[in-house]
Amino acid sequence: MSNDSGVRLDIWLWAARFFKTRSLAKQAIEGSKIEVNEAAAKPARVIHVDDQLRITRGIERFSIRVTAISAVRGPASVAQTLYEESAESLATRESEREMRRLTGAGFDHPQKRPDKHSRRLLREFKERNS
Repeated sequence: MSNDSGVRLDIWLWAARFFKTRSLAKQAIEGSKIEVNEAAAKPARVIHVDDQLRITRGIERFSIRVTAISAVRGPASVAQTLYEESAESLATRESEREMRRLTGAGFDHPQKRPDKHSRRLLREFKERNS
C-alpha cells in the first residue's frame, strides 16, 4: 500500500474486494455502475486518496471515500482499510437489507412441483446457460 501515487480504478476495485476479478470490475465500470467524484469513469482512470466513489453492485449501492491505495489484493481485513463508507450509505444498505429480509426479497415459492414438461424446459434452460 502506498498513499502518494494513484492506481487504476479497476485494479483498486479488485484489490478492495468489491469485485472478484478485474474483468468484473472493468465490466461494472463500462456499464456505468461506478462513479468517481460524481462523474462517469473508465477502467484506466487513476484514483487517489480522498476520491469519492459510488458503486452499484447488484442491488447494493455503496458511497465510499478512498483512504488508501493498493494494487495488490490482500486479505479482507486489509481490503477494508482501503476505503471508508459514509454513515448514510451504511444506514441505507442496512435498512434495505432488513426490508428484503422481511418481505422475503420477492421470492415467490411455486404452488406445486414442476410437471414433466416444465422440468424439461428447466433442464434445457440450465444446459443453455452453463
